Amino acid sequence: MAFITGVAVSNLYYIQPIQSLVAQTFHVNTGAIGTVAMLTQVGYALGLLLIVPFGDVMSRYHLIIRMLILSLLSLLVAFLAPNFILFALSGLLIGLTSVVPQIIIPYAAVLAAPQKRGAVLGTILSGLLMGVLLSRSFSGIISSYVNWRWVYLLAVIAIGCLIILAAIKLPKDSRPKNGPSYWQTISSLPGLVRAQPLLREAAINGFFMFGTLSIFWSTLVFYMASPAYHLGSGTVGLLAILGAAGALAAPVIGRFADQKTPRFIIAVGLLMMTGSYLLFLFWGQYLPVMMLGIVLLDVGNQCGQVSNQTRVQALGEATSSRNNTVFMFAYFIGGASGSFFGALAWSLGGWAAVCYLALGCQIAALLVHFVLYRPKATR
Repeated sequence: MAFITGVAVSNLYYIQPIQSLVAQTFHVNTGAIGTVAMLTQVGYALGLLLIVPFGDVMSRYHLIIRMLILSLLSLLVAFLAPNFILFALSGLLIGLTSVVPQIIIPYAAVLAAPQKRGAVLGTILSGLLMGVLLSRSFSGIISSYVNWRWVYLLAVIAIGCLIILAAIKLPKDSRPKNGPSYWQTISSLPGLVRAQPLLREAAINGFFMFGTLSIFWSTLVFYMASPAYHLGSGTVGLLAILGAAGALAAPVIGRFADQKTPRFIIAVGLLMMTGSYLLFLFWGQYLPVMMLGIVLLDVGNQCGQVSNQTRVQALGEATSSRNNTVFMFAYFIGGASGSFFGALAWSLGGWAAVCYLALGCQIAALLVHFVLYRPKATR
């Protein structure tokens, strides 16, 4: 499940290191190409809202296989796109069809014993983060040697192999008996948000944390190409490997989430991410400092995601897919906002504007965590 999650989520991030190359091919500016990353995240958020709830009303095994097939077709559109408009549309479709990880996560949470749920989710989320990080490395390194379209062709082949693997290895399940209909699950989402303060807290928290992460990765390629470094997409791909620290830390974070309060771990993650942007702002022109900041940023974000996922999945098995939908919808709307406004901040004020934007998001997240949702009792 961790491997499938990692490969499937990679589709969302291939665009980030190659934005400048795609912009050159289609003769558009950085602001326009930033909309592709945004549309991919928006498509993912829509998939979370409209597709993931199917996990509560039908066989998750069959849902995963079908979404992988649609994902393959959307990647093929990106590879063949003759113009920017069709390529941008393919970004929306890639996001929409790449929700397999968010179907797997509640499935794994249901299969896991309650006392092991944090550790199991940490393992699966380590696969997810590894996919996020290595997809950037893969995309940046491949595009430094051959045309960027090869990134999407190789992704088509990878998803094709994944379909075969998933069909053979995933545990099969059946449609829940006497479960709600699809429209009942969709219409119940606002009620779940109203009835569960912890779900609201996790959703707002995730919005700001992933927004902060997306601001960095959607603009790093521009900063690397600037006079500060004079480097290209291949360097961005290599730097993304540093984020593997977050992937390696995920199982450990999951075990801590089982043993300690997840809120404490989220607070640590928020402080790490804030510290990373202070490093980027004042000393980002030094590569060793940039490398340290990347590790802090990715590990901090993983602290937030693993701990929030653990809390959300503990809210109830019957609504596990829908609770995950609410959390991840907010999470990726934050990511889409970060991608769009990060590119906009770069075009308006360069790297300093990018860092100020991210620090603003972090201040908002800290206020939400320590002030707005300050617990009256231990959660």
